[in-house]
Amino acid sequence: MVHQYKNNGYNIVLDVCSGSVHVVDELVYDMIEFYQDKLNEGQKTEAVRSEVIAYIQQKHGNTYSIEDISDAASDIEELMEAGQLFTEDVYRDIIMDFKKRKTVVKALCLHIAHDCNLACQYCFADEGEYHGQKRELMSLEVGKKALDFLIENSGNRVNLEVDFFGGEPLMNFDVVKELVAYGRMREKEANKNFRFTLTTNGVLLNDEVMEFCNKEISNVVLSLDGRKEINDMMRPTRNGHGSYDVIVPKFQRFVESRGDKSYYVRGTFTRHNLDFTEDFKHMADLGFKEISIEPVVSPDECEYAIRQEDLPVIFEEYDKLAQDIIRRHKEGKPVTFFHYMLDLNGGPCVYKRLSGCGSGTEYLAVTPTGQLYPCHQFVGQEEFLLGDVYNGINRTDIVDEFKLCNVYAKDKCKDCFARFYCSGGCAANSYQFHGSITDAYDIGCELQRKRIECAIMIKAALADEED
Repeated sequence: MVHQYKNNGYNIVLDVCSGSVHVVDELVYDMIEFYQDKLNEGQKTEAVRSEVIAYIQQKHGNTYSIEDISDAASDIEELMEAGQLFTEDVYRDIIMDFKKRKTVVKALCLHIAHDCNLACQYCFADEGEYHGQKRELMSLEVGKKALDFLIENSGNRVNLEVDFFGGEPLMNFDVVKELVAYGRMREKEANKNFRFTLTTNGVLLNDEVMEFCNKEISNVVLSLDGRKEINDMMRPTRNGHGSYDVIVPKFQRFVESRGDKSYYVRGTFTRHNLDFTEDFKHMADLGFKEISIEPVVSPDECEYAIRQEDLPVIFEEYDKLAQDIIRRHKEGKPVTFFHYMLDLNGGPCVYKRLSGCGSGTEYLAVTPTGQLYPCHQFVGQEEFLLGDVYNGINRTDIVDEFKLCNVYAKDKCKDCFARFYCSGGCAANSYQFHGSITDAYDIGCELQRKRIECAIMIKAALADEED
């Protein structure tokens, strides 16, 4: 299977199963399309070659000589022989039964605070209440038990990850500090290595927090939706005031102090700012170099929800954003956009590409009372309650269902060119819109495909610049 598209003046051909990317001229682009159609019909390569000259001459007249067409056909067939074009999908046949594979827990999302000092309109966590759960902070005892659970259920895996999440985790900062100290103590005796991350809205950022994070927190996610009017519309404080003026100076100071440590300034775009490239530019111009802007995921009845009719506008916006990234790179001022980060030479192992984030198996969420859920987006949905950190997982049937959640278990993914990049998408979004974790959120799929196309185009443009 190959996927062909044109973007920003480039003719791009992606061989889906090998991951090979080819930037080609107009002749080869048209010929590959012809080859694919004929091969899909069951024709042999030799038969296709005998027909392709007539096809190109009919389409382009005398633009290309027979020699040019023959040379292009030879190039295409060499790529086929090298396993870089029209590669067979071997994974479809050899994919293991995911219910039988042995998994270990390698990451926890600790809901350190089911409470928040903002009232973001689109918050899936209900401002910390998570589908009716009461507002509360995680105790040190529960947090320690969660880290013990992770160590005990991580098998031989050495590197473990813990994300301090909320609500707003800095509302429980003292416990965050004590849990990091406890983790550092336990990792030595257990032969483990904890990587701590934290997501914050920034309201409570101060010098003490910044100093601690720069020492102990590997990655910090800073929530900001972009321009002041956009951010303050969607991310007000609990008393209705805007949060932009409070958090932006803190974020700028914090990022400057991070040195080479990782961070992301993460925004959300809604129907109110389909021109989200302007928010990206605004954040980049504020000095932020690591940026993510996620599409809101909400039912159509929400006035800010992204709808099917918005997709053409969003696609154009992703193209604009890609062009701005290329421009900044050429000017020597590169900025990273999370959804355009693509490793074409390496990337995750094949089973990671097939099964995604590992929610419900390798990655779990822990509530302030110690309950275990498949991920942060399932918290509070009792049908997905797996157990708790005291007694472990007792709903192994749910875990088994998440083990089966791979690209070949989803009809919408089986023949999608993006399947090895998105790994089947988000199970929580699938469940929200279709009541099944093995379906797919359709708008999310459309956006993911577009982002992947843009990401590959950026690679092509930057490689072209280096040449």
